[in-house]
Amino acid sequence: MRKLIANGTVVTASETFKADVWLNDDKVEAITAPVGTLPKDRVPQFDETIDAKGQFLFPGGIDVHTHLDMPFGGTTSSDDFETGTRAAAYGGTTTIIDFAIQQKGGTLTEALDTWHKKASGKAVADYAFHMIATDLPPARLEEMKRIVDEGVTSFKLFMAYPNVLLLDDQSIFRGMLRAGELGALICMHAETGLPIDVLIERARSRGERAPVYHALTRPEAAEATGTERAIALAEMAKVPVYIVHLSAARALERVREARDRGLPAFAETCPQYLFLSQDDLARPGFDGAAYICTPPLRPQHHHEQLWRGIRNHDLQVVATDHCPFCMKDQKELGRDDFSKVPNGMPGVESRMYLLWEAVQQGKIDLNRFVDISSTTPSKIFGMYGKKGTLAVGADADIVVWDPQKEVTLSVKTMHMKVDYNPYEGKKVRGGPSHVLQRGRVIVKNDQFLARPGDGQFIRRRTHTL
Repeated sequence: MRKLIANGTVVTASETFKADVWLNDDKVEAITAPVGTLPKDRVPQFDETIDAKGQFLFPGGIDVHTHLDMPFGGTTSSDDFETGTRAAAYGGTTTIIDFAIQQKGGTLTEALDTWHKKASGKAVADYAFHMIATDLPPARLEEMKRIVDEGVTSFKLFMAYPNVLLLDDQSIFRGMLRAGELGALICMHAETGLPIDVLIERARSRGERAPVYHALTRPEAAEATGTERAIALAEMAKVPVYIVHLSAARALERVREARDRGLPAFAETCPQYLFLSQDDLARPGFDGAAYICTPPLRPQHHHEQLWRGIRNHDLQVVATDHCPFCMKDQKELGRDDFSKVPNGMPGVESRMYLLWEAVQQGKIDLNRFVDISSTTPSKIFGMYGKKGTLAVGADADIVVWDPQKEVTLSVKTMHMKVDYNPYEGKKVRGGPSHVLQRGRVIVKNDQFLARPGDGQFIRRRTHTL
């Protein structure tokens, strides 16, 4: 089928211009001047026309950090691949990258097979995987090639969560060396986890168990030190490194220093670190548990440092770390002890709305909005050309964005499977009128048109950083 999206303003990471976009089945066929100005013999017949007058056309959002159907802290994240990708699509995100998790002592292949089973037949938007490696003896280092051959070309390693996810520096370094041989990318959770556990033990022994102590026992210094260590190990291994969910000014300084020295150090931050703060963790009673995520929310003065990092390209990506747990029955597991609250917050649906507000406030421009939410994520993680751009031959993943649409961010209006919204009651102006996935309209004026299983697994290329 041929579709025409007419009279819109195309926005890419580098350009903004009025144009019509022609779609042929699942691909972008042409980007032209308005068809009314073209010779009639040059214009094909279209099966469907979407009038985008007064609206922007963006490439579909790409969220490279989600945790759907993930076991953690004695429970499982409340969104599975159906509800999570559905919520993503409502918010203008058409591709996610989730994390398959190797069990200690298990194989990487078993982990990948498990996550394929979780997603297959459920996802309504396209998806890919990173691999969380928790155990890297020589056999697993060899197995990394098989995982890369399957299109999973990035591995996440942890410096935190002892006895569960943490790897020692020697294992991290070996993993980096192997990734370099394969052209894969190492993503690092960069906190010094062992000292953090000591701080947690001391706080609990003093009876300091309220949610705010989650932040007070995971200080900025722990993240800055972890970031510096990750960059140093990557420099020794002569490989790129990608720091996930960077939250703090001092950690950003380490990334900036590395980039100034010409090192291939990359980093993402998340909306919660740009719009929320440690004050939310300190809300009365148990309310602050809704805001427990790792790294923790920081004092508000970090916000402007992170926005400056985005504007200066020291931060390349804004992803969500979407890992929702309901307050009832899940977060309540830690009602009497902050260290037992499942770590994570919902955000896959609200990301594009919040970044759009940043455009309206002058923090970033339209092109940077597209760059951090779609284009650069697709480049770093091996999807560019197919995803992340509005160009001839690319997948027709397109968001028609109405700048006049009024949206209230609320548990009542959004579609994430969780019983609270961190931005409850926040009003934003601007949102999708249509969301297209590979040429098919999957959201139209808040009506959902896709079905479980419509999402495809994306085999990613190795990076070209």
